[in-house]
Amino acid sequence: MSRNVVSAKLDIIFKKFFSENHDMLKDFISGILEIPIEKIEEIVIKGQELPPENIDGKFSRLDLCLKVDDKLVNVEVQINNAPNYRDRAMFYWAKLFTSELESGDNYAELKQTITVNILNFDMFPDRKDYHTEITAVFRDTGEIFYDKFRIHFFELKKLGNSSARNRRELWLKVINAESEEDFDMIQQTNDPVMEKAVRIIYDMSKDTLIREAARMREKALHDEAFFMEGARAEGRAEGRVEGIAEGRAKERAEMLEKMKTLGLSDEQINAILRK
Repeated sequence: MSRNVVSAKLDIIFKKFFSENHDMLKDFISGILEIPIEKIEEIVIKGQELPPENIDGKFSRLDLCLKVDDKLVNVEVQINNAPNYRDRAMFYWAKLFTSELESGDNYAELKQTITVNILNFDMFPDRKDYHTEITAVFRDTGEIFYDKFRIHFFELKKLGNSSARNRRELWLKVINAESEEDFDMIQQTNDPVMEKAVRIIYDMSKDTLIREAARMREKALHDEAFFMEGARAEGRAEGRVEGIAEGRAKERAEMLEKMKTLGLSDEQINAILRK
């Protein structure tokens, strides 16, 4: 029997879970980025919003913005397949990368910036691996060009039902879990950190206010997905209409050109086109 549990895939649950449990956050960052936990000396949660450079600029709302020792890290959970997500991922990375550089600072002071995108949809349908890491390399040799650029994509739908092979997969399964059965499988690992993570999720699920906030957020995301699909369908329909119109215009132009080559007068051509 499924339990009415909240899901860490929801951004509000994700942020609350990790921002209020720093031991969980440290273990998560260690696992997801494969950094030995003993090498992480400090994690600082930064402001959740990066201001625009001017009044007309876009705000970048980040799910979890961190300073991990000398690195800047942004973790975002995205449920719906948002349009132009690649552009958005690059925009968020760029904003975070330049966020701490003050006027007059040396460019060498720019920090390694890592963005982590945990996605509830297939970002790269042709790739089987659930994890994709983007770096800046020389095309011909594959040698790293710039080590301060890192973007990770984790596609939850590609995780599968098999047991987790490492700590990264364990944490992704915690985030992906939606039922008591899912969490029971995680607890069967007998890992103290994972057992604690499940207990925290269950405690959050018992809180009426948190559960209601999660329900409202989930509804908003369903509505967003519905409207996005409607917009895509409308765009496809408009594209078909435009395509038909363009085809007819091209056909008319070709017919006109052929009639001219036959030596027909303008009056004769107009009479044919009217028909």
